[in-house]
Amino acid sequence: MTTFATIDEANQAVVERIKEARPRWVSVIPAQEAVPTLAEGKKLLHAGPPIKWEEMTGPAQGACVGAAIFEGWATDEASARKLLDAGEVEFIPCHSVNAVGPMGGITSANMPMIKVYNAVHDNYAYCNINEGIGKVMRFGAFGEEVQARHRWMRDTLRPILRDALAQMEDGLDITAHMAQGVTMGDEFHQRNIATSALLARTLSPIISTLDYPKEQITEVINFMSITDQFFLNVAMAYCKAAMDAGAQIKAGTIVTVMSRNGRNFGIKVSGLGDQWFEAPVNTPQGLFFTGYTQDDANPDIGDSAITETYGVGGCAMIAAPGVTRFVGAGGFESAVETSEEMSEIYLEHNMALQIPTWDFQGALVGLDLRLVVETGITPLINTGIAHKDPGVGQVGAGTVRAPLACFEKALVAFGEKNNIQ
Repeated sequence: MTTFATIDEANQAVVERIKEARPRWVSVIPAQEAVPTLAEGKKLLHAGPPIKWEEMTGPAQGACVGAAIFEGWATDEASARKLLDAGEVEFIPCHSVNAVGPMGGITSANMPMIKVYNAVHDNYAYCNINEGIGKVMRFGAFGEEVQARHRWMRDTLRPILRDALAQMEDGLDITAHMAQGVTMGDEFHQRNIATSALLARTLSPIISTLDYPKEQITEVINFMSITDQFFLNVAMAYCKAAMDAGAQIKAGTIVTVMSRNGRNFGIKVSGLGDQWFEAPVNTPQGLFFTGYTQDDANPDIGDSAITETYGVGGCAMIAAPGVTRFVGAGGFESAVETSEEMSEIYLEHNMALQIPTWDFQGALVGLDLRLVVETGITPLINTGIAHKDPGVGQVGAGTVRAPLACFEKALVAFGEKNNIQ
């Protein structure tokens, strides 16, 4: 293992690896192929640090019910809950198996997963596929409409996307799509409209040549064309692969994971390995759809904060002023203020993602644990807001701050490990 003379030197090495990473989307595979342990008994992946079934919030529990029905472990909600209440299902954090998942992050053996490969550092990362709009499992819905969509994703969407990607030498260049998308108003967490469109433009001509029934080809192209957040899950896998590459250094104070399970917010740090540092999550504040209020909001949940860990999402709000009103964050001045504030806790700019509205500065990179604690500035995450009850779905969008306490705990642990007073 490489040793470093100073923390700053270690951090520079971590940041360089993150910037060097070039994950490419190479395939779509069954989750049990990405994570072989899922094929052994009843197991589910979930977002955030470790959590038990009885501690999960409504949307995550609803998604577990949906996954149990999808896998054939249960036939309805009652039998699924009986199975889950009896402790017959094992839960694994996505981050423990090189994966991420939005909202509840619940992923089961036969669900399709995006597979990205970072050839620069020889590492893979995975994320489930965006389900689109309406009733969706990631927000806790589990009825027949949801089951039918997941069967279609397994039986039609996955093989067609797999075969389309196989036609591309070394897969799809995600960095190139993000570099274009950030100039078109995306920040890769709450806004992915431009990059999803670019993705559809790239893949649709290839998909149209595949040897599948015309009806299936049309369904896939239509699904991609109307799913504004389709690229989010690709971006999440990309960011996970890049951050895992940085974490291989095993030194320094760069935050490599930020994630939430609806109960606790957890982080990991480059110089502290796989140890989680947790604190209670906050609840997102923002704008709500008609008929819903702040009282309906579920506490912060999901692995999608891997985007902010990488340096986009909420920290790159200046790239996507169109999203600031949607998340209740004001106008363009608020976007500028947010990104300028975030620049106080990240070490560098990533020039692979140049932001025109920021005088072509790059997106941020290198979230430094020390700077968070020193300044008291915590990362701002922009996020969809789930209803606290399972199956209701998204009820708004807003922003939420990471709790300072988990960063303080991590800094104390780093000091103890390195004999720093």
